[in-house]
Amino acid sequence: MSQTSPATAADTVTDRIRGALLGGAIGDALGNPIEFLSLAAIRSAHGPDGVTGMVADADGVTGRVTDDTQMTLFTAEGLIRARARAEARGIGGAQTSIMRHAYLRWLDTQYHPAPPPADGRLDVVRSGWLRLQPWLYAQRAPGNACLSGLRQGYTPDPRAALDGTRGPVNPESKGCGTVMRSAPFGLTGVPARRAFELAARCARITHGHPTGAYAAGAFAVIVRHLLDGESLAGAVRRTLELLASYPGHDETTAALRAALDLAAEGPATPERLETLGGGWIAEEALAIAVYAALARTDSVAEALLLSVNHSGDSDSTGSLCGNLLGALHGEAALPAAWLAATEGRAVIAELADDFALQFHGPTPPYGESALPRERYPHN
Repeated sequence: MSQTSPATAADTVTDRIRGALLGGAIGDALGNPIEFLSLAAIRSAHGPDGVTGMVADADGVTGRVTDDTQMTLFTAEGLIRARARAEARGIGGAQTSIMRHAYLRWLDTQYHPAPPPADGRLDVVRSGWLRLQPWLYAQRAPGNACLSGLRQGYTPDPRAALDGTRGPVNPESKGCGTVMRSAPFGLTGVPARRAFELAARCARITHGHPTGAYAAGAFAVIVRHLLDGESLAGAVRRTLELLASYPGHDETTAALRAALDLAAEGPATPERLETLGGGWIAEEALAIAVYAALARTDSVAEALLLSVNHSGDSDSTGSLCGNLLGALHGEAALPAAWLAATEGRAVIAELADDFALQFHGPTPPYGESALPRERYPHN
């Protein structure tokens, strides 16, 4: 069997990373106008098939993304900055604190109409290029746990065991705000267990329930395996094997098994999808996204539409499904007309390319980073 050349392999990884981030934004934009609507209300407004493409939101604007895409982008930016710091200093261990700073940059976008100025001193939050993008400064129904959790100032210990106990911040919350931002952890190319544990620990910045953390970690691992060219069903099964080694994994495991079983049972319908839940909590959102992607392997567009046409958190389930489909098939498989209508697509693609260079490009000389420091400061 012939081997793939290094150049071709690198191009494939970049295409999958672009696909994952852009696909997530497309799914988010598809679901945004119908979030909070029942399936009956969606069909009443848009016809018996529900939405069949991009539709305008309540303000009459088509293609807007929500906090799902916003936070995913800041996750990617935080990971780049953490990697850049480790390369420059030759030490790691600051990932969770750097990720919290990245989410604080997102928090700024929820309370300011435009990028706020740095305070003149070394500002570990108000720095870098992503926060300067004006279109990110918009409230699109952000999750309460994400907002309140970031105000509590908690940075998880990067060495703490994931033992199934609750964290100190929003200890009963397992909202989908953990999983919807976690695709980039799987795009780094690190081993699956490392991707799982970093995503799970960073989930605890805002959500303390172990299922919120485990669903985020599981999503990252599925994406990680897709990056390597694994099938979606195979990626889910390998993720289930890893999950089994963590105490308190039962809810996340049950949700993923339910998605696998449902996809194998018969024709895909919104009614069948809704047996998995509404997607408001982490394991349900994960299960719905996996089910939609598995049940409509014949069409990326139909899988995305299935993932949003239901009585629940349509933008989050659409975003997760788009992440999976983009990582699985690459950017070229995404519906071109929907991509063209999606807010921020040029910035998302640029960030994806930077991410691919930082994590999968040539190794820079010791003490240097793959990207300019002013673009991605080391904090």
